[in-house]
Amino acid sequence: MGRDVPALTFTREDRRRYRIKMQQCLDALAQMLRESRFEAERPQVGLEIELNLVDDRAEPAMRNTDALEAIADPAWDTELGRFNLEINIAPRRLTEGGPDAWESEIRAALNHAEQRARSIGTHLIMTGVLPTLRHEDVGEGALSENPRYRLLNDQIFAARGEDLHIEVTGIDRLRTYADTITPEAACTSTQFHLQVDPEDFAAYWNAAQAVAGVQVALAANSPFLFGKELWHETRIPLFEQATDTRPEEIKVQGVRPRVWFGERWITSVFDLFEENLRYFPALLPLCDDQDPAETLLRGDIPDLGELTLHNGTIYRWNRPVYAVSRDKPHVRIENRVLPAGPTVADTLANGAFYYGLTRGLVEEERPVWSRMSFSAAEDNLRTAARYGIDARLYWPGMGEVPAAELVLRRLLPLAHRGLELSGMDDAWREPLLGVIEQRCVTGRNGAVWQKEMFHHIDATAHCGRHEALRRMTQQYIDYMHLNAPVHTWPVE
Repeated sequence: MGRDVPALTFTREDRRRYRIKMQQCLDALAQMLRESRFEAERPQVGLEIELNLVDDRAEPAMRNTDALEAIADPAWDTELGRFNLEINIAPRRLTEGGPDAWESEIRAALNHAEQRARSIGTHLIMTGVLPTLRHEDVGEGALSENPRYRLLNDQIFAARGEDLHIEVTGIDRLRTYADTITPEAACTSTQFHLQVDPEDFAAYWNAAQAVAGVQVALAANSPFLFGKELWHETRIPLFEQATDTRPEEIKVQGVRPRVWFGERWITSVFDLFEENLRYFPALLPLCDDQDPAETLLRGDIPDLGELTLHNGTIYRWNRPVYAVSRDKPHVRIENRVLPAGPTVADTLANGAFYYGLTRGLVEEERPVWSRMSFSAAEDNLRTAARYGIDARLYWPGMGEVPAAELVLRRLLPLAHRGLELSGMDDAWREPLLGVIEQRCVTGRNGAVWQKEMFHHIDATAHCGRHEALRRMTQQYIDYMHLNAPVHTWPVE
């Protein structure tokens, strides 16, 4: 949600007032779009990374409050689970200082946090799902202390009316129930932000949707959950199921899920915010005192608090964001499909590929979303989550092809072109996109390494499944700190 809320209960009057305020916010947004009031001259990019806390044995450590106190940096915050933390990297221009400057900034922040966390006996790990996490680690006691998480948990279960059902079938089968939303805390992500001119928002969002499956295939890093080997990016189905407010009877009626890919290409950013009001009841109907119409009439910029809070409880894989920075409003896309990790080098390569590819697709004469059904893009995401870099994905003009072949033949040149158009020269592009190229050539990403390393330990040490996962996780942490891209990691 990204916003603190008080612990309270809601009345019917609260919900009625909130519905009215959301419509007022939507009307104000429409007016601002018509009047072109948005910051568009110096677009920026941003990055959020969610991490797990572990102890010296690479087991989950329920100490995020203590770790935050030790880190003492406002860029860091809690996440849903007591074993989670999140860092918000300051926004910047894409080519500001070059990729080395951004990498140095991120590594310095993470290294400082690791040093401080180590002082209380904990460590940080960037991965999509912590391999050593057990089902008993995600009970009610694992919810972070901030009241917003308890309130969100209560509202989701009030809407659902029954326990969550989580079922994922991969090499193993997971079938379980949960009476809190804490299993969602197992999902740790990398979120790339891309500020765009509202006039260009639809094209960039459509492009981001079209490549979501490709992103996941290349960067999958979540093959294990609760000791079971499931999808290459198990985080995708887990997140969908762990925040689902719909019992089975509501699902079959076609009610949309709150973790949502969407159902159509769009023509305006307004389409997404309007869908939010039309399809999703409020989970947290908290109203502020600002009148958005009066604020606009004074010549000021409204916060649109109710609209943004509601948007924060709808988990689109590419989420629209409205924000006010330095007294100027802007809109951006929050790309949420990727897992955290394995390294900062991998993260920046993923970012370069995403930013370059979306720009390259937007600049094409005939947009890919005019040649590709929306359902095909959604199918690509699900196939990529299940099979990772081994997935076969659909692309217009190529049909169904291996993900690596699609990237090498068609999409990597587009990403180079997009970064070039954004002002990034060869010396910056080649190292970043070279990581993507080598992942495709070797067929190795974080999920592949985790699976291979686990099976190697399991076969040679005969130490039991959880112990093999623990040893694999310890080795993962060691390699993570070396910052060599995951396709270079050995299995030994």
